Amino acid sequence: MVDNTQITKTISLEDYGIKNARVHYQLSPEELQKKTIALGQGVESSFGALAVNTGEFTGRSPKDRFIVKDEITEDKVWWGDINIPFDPEKFDSLYNKVTNYLGDKEIFARDAYACADDNYRLNIRVINEYPWSNQFAFNMFLRVNDSELESFQEDWLVVNAPGFKADPSVDGTRQENFAILNFKKKIALIGGTGYTGEIKKGIFSALNFVLPVYNNTLPMHCSANVGEDGDTAIFFGLSGTGKTTLSADPERKLIGDDEHGWTKENTIFNFEGGCYAKVINLSEENEPDIYHAIKPGAILENVILNDNGDVDFSDTSITQNTRVSYPIYHIDNIQEPSIGENPKNIFFLTADAFGVLPPISKLTPGQAAYHFISGYTAKVAGTEAGVDEPVPSFSACFGAPFMPLHPTKYAEMLSRKMKDAGVNVWLVNTGWTGGPYGVGNRMKLKYTREMISSALEGKLDGVEFENHQIFGLSMPKTCEGVPAEVLNPKNTWADKEAYDKKAKELSTFFKQNFSKFEEYANEEIMKGAPVD
Repeated sequence: MVDNTQITKTISLEDYGIKNARVHYQLSPEELQKKTIALGQGVESSFGALAVNTGEFTGRSPKDRFIVKDEITEDKVWWGDINIPFDPEKFDSLYNKVTNYLGDKEIFARDAYACADDNYRLNIRVINEYPWSNQFAFNMFLRVNDSELESFQEDWLVVNAPGFKADPSVDGTRQENFAILNFKKKIALIGGTGYTGEIKKGIFSALNFVLPVYNNTLPMHCSANVGEDGDTAIFFGLSGTGKTTLSADPERKLIGDDEHGWTKENTIFNFEGGCYAKVINLSEENEPDIYHAIKPGAILENVILNDNGDVDFSDTSITQNTRVSYPIYHIDNIQEPSIGENPKNIFFLTADAFGVLPPISKLTPGQAAYHFISGYTAKVAGTEAGVDEPVPSFSACFGAPFMPLHPTKYAEMLSRKMKDAGVNVWLVNTGWTGGPYGVGNRMKLKYTREMISSALEGKLDGVEFENHQIFGLSMPKTCEGVPAEVLNPKNTWADKEAYDKKAKELSTFFKQNFSKFEEYANEEIMKGAPVD
């Protein structure tokens, strides 16, 4: 447990261009919560956790994420709709505007770091306009020991000003909000949005460039846990696929929730020091670890409270992307330090809105590479601005919005590591069964947990498998605790012809999406494509 006593040391922000600011440095979560409430920016829930409203933006705004195009990034970054170039001079001008805006204000600063493995540690200084944003940084980044603060030197700077509005006609942004990475100056500049997720994603996007380019380490948008025997499992999946829920397993120690590195030494380390979980329809019964983590120090975002401070987790009137952030030590069963040995099982999680993919299937190396590059899921309502209902989506490497390099760079690294480690790779559909979204039902969480447990415990090693007629996936015919008819998705549909039609429709989407990667894919990967 981290000592939360207040650090008496103060710092000046003058060197960053922030003049005459009243700087609160390294405040404890308790102090930041009190400050937030005193400023009228949040309230205390019946859990004792802080509850805040992030304002206009309740999710990421991917079209407003930029990378400064300079001599470092010009030839390495995969430029396009995901990594949008930003002019260096425009960045300098906008940075000066933001720092001038923060001058004369009450400011909250914090020193922290990312990457639990000391060989890859990245020191971070975070400067926040709001106290609850600074508390989020305490929760989500790794916490610096008091003894280290005197000599602390940041590798990266995060400047976060939700109240600042850009002028698109002058500043080079698309609209008033922005999140910009500058690899030359090592600055993440965020403005116009109170959504705290932009703070952590800025740093992790930076690591997704730095680690593979300079450290021969694969960055992964995944969660990870470790069993009693030391076997590590990793879970890839975008928001809403169950990544956080399924990795928080009472029988296994949690390494981390969202971002990890796979080193050349074949270890897995957590980037962060906390968890940022969705709480839509959260219940103590279904997700006890997350539920019990909501206590003093945690921050609830965009939830609805009654007059007694009780949270209605089913109320999505603000957004479906309701969240909680908390330091990882709020989970009882964690791996300390947040490092694991080579993984034995990899799970690709997808929320298939078509209701076509099997609830679990075992992948060949070629299929694993194909599905990793594809990164199929459904954008779940509320995760991004403007998304109101699930939309079939492909996100390369299950994390394209945070990947500055071309997806094949990450896929090649993963493929090599999978083969060297001899891991089992599973595709798990946590989405719909018995029909597509709007007709079928979401896969029962207890079934998904049973299937994953069976895979982890080796119970599927000796069972009979059958191949999916259209996708060629290897599906177990039996699994302990799961009705046999659930395992083959076609059996759950009343109209079998409708299923075949929908499956072929989805396979066409896969092939169309993969066409842009074909020139980079070898024969083994192409054999992983749908067979029909």
